Amino acid sequence: MTFGKTLQQANALVVGANRGIGLGFVQQLLQDERFGTVFAACRQPQTAHDLLALQDYSQLVCLPMAATQATSIAAAVTQIQAQVTHLDLVINCVGMLHQTDLQPEKSLRQIKADQLLQYFQINSIPAVLLAKHLQPLFKNSDRSVFANISAKIGSIEDNRLGGWYGYRASKAALNMFLKTIAIEYSRKTPHTTVVALHPGTTATQLSAPFQRHVPPDKLFSVERTVKQLLTIIDGLAEADNGSFFSWDGSRLPW
Repeated sequence: MTFGKTLQQANALVVGANRGIGLGFVQQLLQDERFGTVFAACRQPQTAHDLLALQDYSQLVCLPMAATQATSIAAAVTQIQAQVTHLDLVINCVGMLHQTDLQPEKSLRQIKADQLLQYFQINSIPAVLLAKHLQPLFKNSDRSVFANISAKIGSIEDNRLGGWYGYRASKAALNMFLKTIAIEYSRKTPHTTVVALHPGTTATQLSAPFQRHVPPDKLFSVERTVKQLLTIIDGLAEADNGSFFSWDGSRLPW
């Protein structure tokens, strides 16, 4: 994948950039000479200390964005449009598996409607809102990528263990959103490749309570995960629009 016509012309946006995989993407893109501007969006950038520590990089622009709220996304897009005419790479890293009062369900007895809605609000809806509001920034003659962090556990065909109802279903919904976005983008922004990416189990806050059952060789550092996913992104072709990839580059069933 060639971003931009010449060096220092490509522009990237990372959503969910304050920690984990999102922060890792920002760190690596800032060191990639192809990118002249790296927008890093998160809910409260003023308190994102690890992100603010990168502000010595002149190409970094931090933006406030609540990715579950259309008005917040629209405001961030207005700020982006004031600085650049297009985006070459967007990576949506917003996602949630557990919180203090929310844990993956092991059985139907644990199902609560409000918690299911919370999974969908955070894991599914941001992607389609981003696709709606970012579309004008993809309308250019150069190749571009809209990549979203999904999860293999969202594959309906691959579901052999059950459980984790809300997380599974919200990631499956994300995948359906992305497939549908890819079809519309193929008509309206035909040079944009939309993909879902499974990062593997990465040593982040999201996976922390579940890492003890992961073999050491399958628990990836953030740096390794980001490098693996950027390798996939760099190798994308137009024919990959609407695809679902695992961290090793293999295609996953829907």
